[in-house]
Amino acid sequence: MTNAEIIASALDGLLDHEVSLVVYGRASIALGFDGVPKDVGRSLDMDVILRFSQSAALDMDDQFWGAQAEVNTVLEKQGLYMTHLFQEDQVFLRPDWELHIVRALRPDTRFLKLFRPHTIDLILTKMMRGDDPQDMQDIEFMIRHDGITGEQMEPAFRDVRIPDMQELRDAFERALPVVRKLLAPRSHG
Repeated sequence: MTNAEIIASALDGLLDHEVSLVVYGRASIALGFDGVPKDVGRSLDMDVILRFSQSAALDMDDQFWGAQAEVNTVLEKQGLYMTHLFQEDQVFLRPDWELHIVRALRPDTRFLKLFRPHTIDLILTKMMRGDDPQDMQDIEFMIRHDGITGEQMEPAFRDVRIPDMQELRDAFERALPVVRKLLAPRSHG
């Protein structure tokens, strides 16, 4: 079982009603793809994108926020946590990203409904730290796994919503040539 599955299962066990979350970061790869590299499953946290369409309801859901705090307390000894919850405008995404979310493959949960961004959007989120080697490895895995092409990504590169911070715009510009190179067709020789 990956760390993301442990976190998600623990949170599910503390909920008393249905909650829908969009997970991103390495946890979304661990939960949303098959055949992931082993180190992906060792990530210690589960990052979440809070959708505008659900923000009012989630803001008033005291039981969810209590469960989220409790899961961090319960998993603290294992070094696992769920503290990074970002509004969708704080993350690199396409404007219509929510229309394309994908159901996570695992774990089996009773109340927690987990989704991940479409692979195109997940690649964009991985560009937030520039050309970070770990993020570029994750992007390469997703490109190969889902057969993502430059033709699919170029409109996303053009339309991506980037938070209004110079360091994030700079990060995107550092990541862009690296990701384009990863998208380039490889010749078989």
